[in-house]
Amino acid sequence: MSKGRLSSTLLTLAWSLLAVPSFAGSQVRIVRLSDVEGDVQIDRNTGQGYEKAFLNLPITQGAKLRANNDGRAEIEFEDGSTVRITPGTVVEFPQLSLRDSGGKVSTVSLREGTAYVNFSAAKNDEFTLAFGHEKLALTHAAHLRAEMGDTDATLAVFKGDVQVEGPSGTVELGKKQSATFDLTNKDTYTLAANLEQDPYDSWDKQQEQYHQRYISNSLYSGYSPYAYGMSDLNYYGNYFYAPGYGMCWQPYFTGMGWDPFMNGAWMWYPGLGYTWVSAYPWGWMPYRYGSWLFLPGSGWAWQPGSSWVGWNTIPVVVNPPRSFTPPQPPAGPGKTIIVNRGPIIAGSGMSRSRLIIRNDSAGLGIPRGSIRNLSKMSQEVKQGGSATARVHTGPAGTLPAAPASAGSAPRTTAPGGVSPRMSAPSSAPHSAPAPHSGTTPHSSHN
Repeated sequence: MSKGRLSSTLLTLAWSLLAVPSFAGSQVRIVRLSDVEGDVQIDRNTGQGYEKAFLNLPITQGAKLRANNDGRAEIEFEDGSTVRITPGTVVEFPQLSLRDSGGKVSTVSLREGTAYVNFSAAKNDEFTLAFGHEKLALTHAAHLRAEMGDTDATLAVFKGDVQVEGPSGTVELGKKQSATFDLTNKDTYTLAANLEQDPYDSWDKQQEQYHQRYISNSLYSGYSPYAYGMSDLNYYGNYFYAPGYGMCWQPYFTGMGWDPFMNGAWMWYPGLGYTWVSAYPWGWMPYRYGSWLFLPGSGWAWQPGSSWVGWNTIPVVVNPPRSFTPPQPPAGPGKTIIVNRGPIIAGSGMSRSRLIIRNDSAGLGIPRGSIRNLSKMSQEVKQGGSATARVHTGPAGTLPAAPASAGSAPRTTAPGGVSPRMSAPSSAPHSAPAPHSGTTPHSSHN
């Protein structure tokens, strides 16, 4: 090995050793930016200010997220709780920590705009929502909408009951009740026994139903102690048993020409170092836990393993092919390195209601819940190299069919399929209250 290459390798190792222990020994948590549509920006608390946000970015304590123009986003917590934001919304995460007892403490501050909160109420977890001068500490399951205007703030409760603390005292709200606080008059409030509809209520409901359906329809929902990312695994791929390795998972639309690191980015986080951020819509849990395994004749699959302690910043690779080069983070800190390999692999057809899916796309470019049977579509793509799918744009409550049952054999396609190009998540049509455009694909290569 040359002296220069050795120095580079040692420097990379030094940064890894410095970063990971400080993270592992801390009480700081990481949650997932689980959906991004349109113009969304994030301040990762790195001193760089706001930058483009994209799918699967880790959100750490002190981060800020804002949705501009047509932007919408979802944040997913370990227990499956979610926060969703609509255009013109800014939220902050002043506290994402872990108590010595193991309980998770989350505080979300709504600065402006509208946020939907669906709290799952895992045991010992604490979740606080702050808006204006008001705070509500959620202790059991609840689903609500908070809106911050220039002169007033409104809290609407869809499910559960909550207690709001503020300058005007304590306000108790139950299901289908709302309270409006006058920000110009000591936050005095008025109560209403009904809820005014918001244009984004149907979008929030549809996203929640997606999660509920694809978590409940998997035989392996209880395989992980964490819920975040699980619904995406169940929608975009299939579990199967690999002799000698145990239970594994593989995304649809993959063959021998695909590897898990074709599309993504290396992102730097102080105290954490470089972490790999996948561009695939299911790309959270398989890169945070367990390992990627290459199975001769079947291709790459994720092996969850039995240990869920710790958090992978650099994905673990097992039994790679000889020609495979494992992903390596940059040598120095601070940079964002986008990895794009191959041509664009999915795109709109003749209209917004159709999508062309190609071999080795691994789900990239397919909005979650938008195609009724990905397992069947995967077989068509395996046989023909590509297929045109009808994109589901029906009302909330009518979701695509559940995924194929676990245990079926992994799918394979002929070698030599085109490799996808990493891009920020693109958006084919959702059931949306207003038209929006998808995020612009990155064009840099590594």
